[in-house]
Amino acid sequence: MKFKSKLPDVGTTIFTVMSQMAADHSAINLGQGYPDFNASPQLLELVTKAMREGHNQYPPMPGIKPLREQIAHKVSRLYGHSYDPDTEITVTSGATEALMASIQAFVTPGDEVIVIEPCYDLYIPAIRLAGGLPVVVPMTAPTTNHPHYRVDWQRVRAAITARTRLLMLNFPHNPTGIILTSDDLDELEKIVSDTGVMLLSDEAYEHIVFDGRKHQSLTSRQSLAANTIAIFSFGKTYHVTGWKVGYVCTPPALTTEVRKVHQFMVFTTTSPMQFALANYMKDPEPYESLSAFYQEKRDLLASGLENSRFNVLPSQGTFFLLAEYKTISDKTELEFAQWLTATHGVAAIPVSAFYAHPDSPQSNHQIVRFCFAKQNPTLEAAARKLQAV
Repeated sequence: MKFKSKLPDVGTTIFTVMSQMAADHSAINLGQGYPDFNASPQLLELVTKAMREGHNQYPPMPGIKPLREQIAHKVSRLYGHSYDPDTEITVTSGATEALMASIQAFVTPGDEVIVIEPCYDLYIPAIRLAGGLPVVVPMTAPTTNHPHYRVDWQRVRAAITARTRLLMLNFPHNPTGIILTSDDLDELEKIVSDTGVMLLSDEAYEHIVFDGRKHQSLTSRQSLAANTIAIFSFGKTYHVTGWKVGYVCTPPALTTEVRKVHQFMVFTTTSPMQFALANYMKDPEPYESLSAFYQEKRDLLASGLENSRFNVLPSQGTFFLLAEYKTISDKTELEFAQWLTATHGVAAIPVSAFYAHPDSPQSNHQIVRFCFAKQNPTLEAAARKLQAV
């Protein structure tokens, strides 16, 4: 049988590879980004209740209205922007489907899409599937004076051409853990004003921001919201990554196009989870307390690594912590992550895997990513192993 692959360069993801390696070596898996603890019992009971009440058939294509209304209320309360639940909010099968549907809706063959790297591994394959051309703009890597990744907005601006369809953004950022500031939003407002570029904003980690900072959502500025497809995730917020429920907030004309793809990609999203989430969202405490919950875990792992040869880089958000290993090894990031798993029993993800060319020297800064969305005893055990490196 003859065929031509649409993604000839794509193989098994690094997350699957490292998770399998962790299993093979009975290692502690701080690689793949999901919690090893359960969701709230109250939320789980609400799912059971929804099933027993008969919410097991197709819900409306854009999502049930009570959930869309709760989403609108939350976004307005937190970011000051009012989205119409009927025409501007769509419930999706995870942020992943929201990203794919949005890219398929707006990117046509030959369009350029700007991607800031390191970046989540879905972005570039999704752009290519739509026939688009990824234009990669690298962040400035950490240095002694600036121990975190930084976006060079002038480089981003310079990459925009007449063929640019989208600028992809992801803050709080996976894998680097950096967040946007109000100054960054100022820069984005200037870019949008000057170029009219459309923004696709992946804000899956909106509720995980540390040290008293606030998430700077693109929906919080009217001029940005008018040009933004904003994407969010219930999985990251409520410890239910396996449910795959997310949502898109965007102006009516853009919502229409996203829904055209959404209805033929999955049609709709699982029914009982939507009813459960609509009820659970009425109480803001679970998402309001999430930053403090994960900051404790961040600090636990970071303090454990203080007694190691790793150099911990600041994590401003997400449930990821970066660590530099320059004093330990001169291996590439992939080689080091594999060695760490096999030899010391802790699995991590090489940050180079989030670059378009992971084997390039420009993609290897001797940094690995640890996920701290784990139970405290798991983090403590991992820290002990890492102290022995």
